[in-house]
Amino acid sequence: MIDKISLEIEIIDTLKTVYDPEMPADIYELGLVYGIKISDKGFVNITMTLTAPGCPVAGEIIMEVDKKIRAIEGVTDVNVMLTFDPPWNREMMSEEARLELGFM
Repeated sequence: MIDKISLEIEIIDTLKTVYDPEMPADIYELGLVYGIKISDKGFVNITMTLTAPGCPVAGEIIMEVDKKIRAIEGVTDVNVMLTFDPPWNREMMSEEARLELGFM
């Protein structure tokens, strides 16, 4: 049996290393990650969005998330689901990201 709490913390730490190229902040602090679900067997489902539906680097961001999460010990498979419901807005950013980007 895997330790889902420790694994989720490691997944979040890893997501914080993926940056949106249009904003100098990571995708987790930007509020682009809507959900992380981990099965008992280590299968990880990540639901996320982008700052804009027409993001030209959408595929690259999703591939980076997939590759980095897959490399975590205990993760057996990854599914990154992209959604635009609800649409992302600045209020979804962490206070840290808003301060860093000057949105406070």
